[in-house]
Amino acid sequence: MSRVRFAPSPTGTLHVGNALSAVANRGFGDWLLLRIDDTDAARNVPGGEEAILDDLRWLGIAWDDGPVRQSDRAGRHMEAARSADLPQRFEGVMLWRDDGSPTFHLATVVDDVDYGITHVIRGSDHRANEELHASLHRALGTTPPTVVHHGLVVGEDGKKLSKRAEGATVASLRDAGYPAEAVRAYLEELGLPKHDVQLDLERIRSLSVDVLAELGDEELAARAGVPVEAAPLLRGAHDLVEARALAAAVLEPPSNSLLLSPETLARFSELRAQLPDVLEKDEAKSVIRELKAVGGNLKALRLALTGAERGPELWAVVRALPRDEALRRALR
Repeated sequence: MSRVRFAPSPTGTLHVGNALSAVANRGFGDWLLLRIDDTDAARNVPGGEEAILDDLRWLGIAWDDGPVRQSDRAGRHMEAARSADLPQRFEGVMLWRDDGSPTFHLATVVDDVDYGITHVIRGSDHRANEELHASLHRALGTTPPTVVHHGLVVGEDGKKLSKRAEGATVASLRDAGYPAEAVRAYLEELGLPKHDVQLDLERIRSLSVDVLAELGDEELAARAGVPVEAAPLLRGAHDLVEARALAAAVLEPPSNSLLLSPETLARFSELRAQLPDVLEKDEAKSVIRELKAVGGNLKALRLALTGAERGPELWAVVRALPRDEALRRALR
């Protein structure tokens, strides 16, 4: 059985490259430890651990043990160093500080030993630590795990993405409206790249369209935060931000006052007043068919209801608006 660990530092929302490591470890490992590498207190930020947990849960990544904080195991790390008679400086690298707190290198190796980690899967920026950690394992009398390094997620310039770059963090992708399934599918597509890969926001956007298209009306409406009867307005959106904007264009009252085709608006009001507060799809379509049959000005109706000349199909607009709101807009 393969035992792996994902070990982020609590520095805030996950970088997309770290999320790639998390997905890769979850996909490879039979058992996954979530370890918080917080030995460098100066880099830790308030709420950083909670942000990481939120990101992992959003991506649907479950772990089998943890979160285990390295800072809580400092005594065990130093006990292991004393038992093996390790020097404070090992192969030129400090294993613990003068105040007795272990550094990342000692803590990592001892934790990997204690939790029976068989495989370490991480970004290639950690490659420089591989031989040092293997030497520490041998000094402790343990067998080093198998190490697999994958390429980094980089920008167009080939350099590692700054967290400030567009789409560089899980939180920024979530805020941009991409569903979690699309982001995870993208990371799973990358797998364990041998070389660095450029972040492809267009691919994430394409996957987002597919995910949203597959959602039922209730789920799509819930994610966008709109009534279920407004779900047809959202169809074709590339992301949830765009979906909310499409809904808002209909659900929020138009700012301009229109006095166009009063006959059409009056007939619409007559038809709509006779129907339930919330329409079914067929009922909404029947209203539009009857207006067409009498030569109604559907463009004027759209303008009255939404304040725009273009938008979702008109039946979807009529269905999305409750009866009183539709009448108020048509008769104002």
